[in-house]
Amino acid sequence: MDQHTAITDWVRRAPQSSPLERIEAFFSGHGFDPHRHDTYAIGCTLSGVQSFKYRGSQRHSLPGGTLVLHPDEVHDGQAGTRDGFKYRMVYVQPSLIQSALGGQPLPFVPGGISHDPRLRRATEALLRGMDNVLDPLEEEDALFDLAQTLNALSGSPRQPRSFDYQAAERAREYIHSALDRTVTLDELAEHSGRDRWNLSRDFRMLFGTSPYRYLSMRRLDLVRSLLVQGRSLAEAALIAGFTDQSHMTRQFGKTFGQSPGRWLNMQQLHNRTSGRR
Repeated sequence: MDQHTAITDWVRRAPQSSPLERIEAFFSGHGFDPHRHDTYAIGCTLSGVQSFKYRGSQRHSLPGGTLVLHPDEVHDGQAGTRDGFKYRMVYVQPSLIQSALGGQPLPFVPGGISHDPRLRRATEALLRGMDNVLDPLEEEDALFDLAQTLNALSGSPRQPRSFDYQAAERAREYIHSALDRTVTLDELAEHSGRDRWNLSRDFRMLFGTSPYRYLSMRRLDLVRSLLVQGRSLAEAALIAGFTDQSHMTRQFGKTFGQSPGRWLNMQQLHNRTSGRR
């Protein structure tokens, strides 16, 4: 575990049976370094003050509001007071939002924190019941409501422009089939039927990140799954298509703001101490 990790810090992952990742966590001080996800990070502060830098400003989340971090936006995290902070978060892939919106520019909610009661209600089904797997139909209903609410709360209207959602979706599906090998933009263009630069532009607009970043994130998702199963860092890196362990570790830190070892130790700490809570 990294030296700056307090022994009271922990992360708890909800049972997962779908593409959604849900967590509850507590940090007594420093949480994580600047990093970015290729998912929406939507959640709520349960106690304390959750402070973070987002789009050039310092933000402070208190109980009652809703955190909405857009895909690929750099942010960090730390406690705003000595009491630490506890929060819940759900990470929603832009492809799930697209399935509800039918292919539109991703909704953007300014500021990183919303106090709109519609968004609070739309996230409640996804943020409760952390001990249980979500009912599939409940989850699908909640995702639809969330997508529509994000769309309604998004900022000023954007100028419409042409894009090919089906081509971008074909490229996204192809990436999932090729996590263990090198993928080129030309290869994606050929598979999708869209020229490489328009495909790259459309992918960013529809899924919130570049094709390469999307591939890297899916590989890191696989790494985390393998580490939880007990695989070593070296094994997980090779299975997930990274050149070696150091390559994976660098990417992991840039993406999650924590080393793989710290990430795994914090979850194991919660599992060991949960019976005493």
